[in-house]
Amino acid sequence: MLYNSTLFEIHTISEKDAWSICDFVAANEDRLKRYFPLTLEQNLTPDLAQLFVTKKVKEYNAKKEFLFTLKPNNSKKIIGLIYLKALNWNTKQGEFAYAIDYNFESKGIISKSIKFLSQYAFQEFKLENLQIIVHHTNITSIKVAENCKFTWIKTLEKEYTPPGEKPLNMELYQLKPK
Repeated sequence: MLYNSTLFEIHTISEKDAWSICDFVAANEDRLKRYFPLTLEQNLTPDLAQLFVTKKVKEYNAKKEFLFTLKPNNSKKIIGLIYLKALNWNTKQGEFAYAIDYNFESKGIISKSIKFLSQYAFQEFKLENLQIIVHHTNITSIKVAENCKFTWIKTLEKEYTPPGEKPLNMELYQLKPK
């Protein structure tokens, strides 16, 4: 466990998380299909979830991508996922992407997690630039970026293409260590 609050814990991805991730994806399919289609697709069954977790543990250990799980205190249930992805070790940059179970939204869990993981990334991984890329209609995600002191930088033209949709402009937020 990396972090423990009165409401939840942050863990690094573990081989034991496959069933819980599969359950999380099944319960939150509608929330994940637009911005996390690969996570959804790769965790539709317990067998797929086990392959996913094995891959993510290897990527974590190789410092290619970091996946963190959010769990209620003293529980194996996953209520959220936070990726630290798009890592560039030359420029010391990474990007956060996150999703929370609909039963746990609007409780400040993602904001607290991003605050903690930002400092963790600066200290443990020696990153110097963290990003959050979000669509302008995702008000709760924009609030997370603002609550965590990320600064809006610019609009990225046609940055992301959801499944079956046209490319979307996305907003870039950035945080650097103080």
